Parts: sequence; C-alpha cells; structure tokens
Amino acid sequence: MSGTESGARTRAQVLVLGLGNVLLGDDGVGPAALARLERDYRVPPQVRLVEGGTLGLALLDEFVQAEHVILVDAVATGEPAGTLVRLDGDAVKDAVRERLSVHQVGVADLLDVARLIGRYPESVVLLGLAPGFIGLGLTRTAAVDDALDALVSAIVGEVRDLGYELLAQPRAAADRPIHALVRHFGL
Repeated sequence: MSGTESGARTRAQVLVLGLGNVLLGDDGVGPAALARLERDYRVPPQVRLVEGGTLGLALLDEFVQAEHVILVDAVATGEPAGTLVRLDGDAVKDAVRERLSVHQVGVADLLDVARLIGRYPESVVLLGLAPGFIGLGLTRTAAVDDALDALVSAIVGEVRDLGYELLAQPRAAADRPIHALVRHFGL
C-alpha cells in the first residue's frame, strides 16, 4: 500500500485506488497506473493514492473515509484490449460483479458493505482499460501497455474535475530510461 501523506494522515477528499493482480498480465493495470501517478505527479494532501491490489474488504476503512473514490482496474467490456473505460453510478457495481478476476468479488463486497453501513462515498468512478490477457504473467499486452498513458491522463482529469490538481513533475535524468541503460551498461 502506498500513500501521499507525510507525518500525520489527513482525511482524503479523493481516494485513487489502484486494483488488480500484477501477476496476472493485464489485470495489473491498476497498480501500474498508480505507480506512474506517483512517479510523474505531485499529489496534494487531499488526494490519496492507495495500491489496493487484491485486498477487497481490507480496503473498507480507506474507502469509507473518502468523499470521492476513483477505482482503477482492468475492466471487461468486450471492447478491444487497451480501450479506455469510464463507469460511474450503478454501472460500477455491475462491472465489478462480472468477476474479471478473483479480486473483483472483494471489490463488489466492498461496495455493498459501504452501502450497508451508510458510509458510501459521494461519488465512485471506475476508470480502466479493457484487458487483452488475464492469466499468469508479469507483463501486460502491448495494447494495454500502450494505453497506460491515456489511463493516467484520464485519472488526472477526473481528479481535476473534482477540484484538485495533480501537477506533472519532471523526471530526474537518472530516472529516464536512456540514462538507466547508459548507467547499467556503462555506455
């Protein structure tokens, strides 16, 4: 789990929850998008980034404390792999019940329990990409990997629409891929 707080934890107005299993190919798109947000953007204290992985109900405390929640995950839609998906309202509940992977059973339970205890966030949005392959593997399909920047941009836009800015931060030269290759191979 990751966060953006320093010292005492502040209540998040917006929770961006990266879901998925990084060991199952395209299902790991949620944590991958979150990693890019953490790397490439400065996140205000009112926005909390949490890698939820496959935790399901264990995320209840995070979920019910936020006013707005953005779930980030692979979303089965029947669309071509890499298609950007945005769902809100009851469509979120319906999408996570499709059980694209085992963790979505836990997400459906999370939504149900939050409603049951009367602490459902003001808004819940599901942003994701249609997967090409969900199966044992550490790499994502090319279509999903190519669409990852569009997913990150959609998250940034969604947060902006809620009144908060994720400001792009320049990557340090040592973090740029070419510099990492030069350093690794001594070129």
